[in-house]
Amino acid sequence: MEGGMTAATKWQDWTSFGLGLWLAVSPWVLGYSHLEAATANAAFMGLALALGSHFEVSFDEVAAEWFNLAAGLWLVLAPFVVGFSAEPDVTANCIAVGTGVAALACSAMSLDKEVGKWWHKHQASH
Repeated sequence: MEGGMTAATKWQDWTSFGLGLWLAVSPWVLGYSHLEAATANAAFMGLALALGSHFEVSFDEVAAEWFNLAAGLWLVLAPFVVGFSAEPDVTANCIAVGTGVAALACSAMSLDKEVGKWWHKHQASH
């Protein structure tokens, strides 16, 4: 496997895939599809997460986890940046998915041998 990822990290990929699919359909399931910015954000980011998790095997897995971390952080901030934070259920959904995706990415990266080597080398130089 690329980057030293192990089979143990596959559950994080599948969970991120599921969270991405949920996010992509959540505007229609939760009834907020009339909020254009929130719907566009959810559909785009949800599909990006699902497709990224699905095709992660073909790419550098560490880079994919960094993407997931960035996407998760964006989802936590998106309600405030894009302007739908006045909708509590929509905001909670976006933040919950973002937090989950970011936590899964951190978990997967913590198990990666190459990231561990980089982290320890970086810590030793300070």
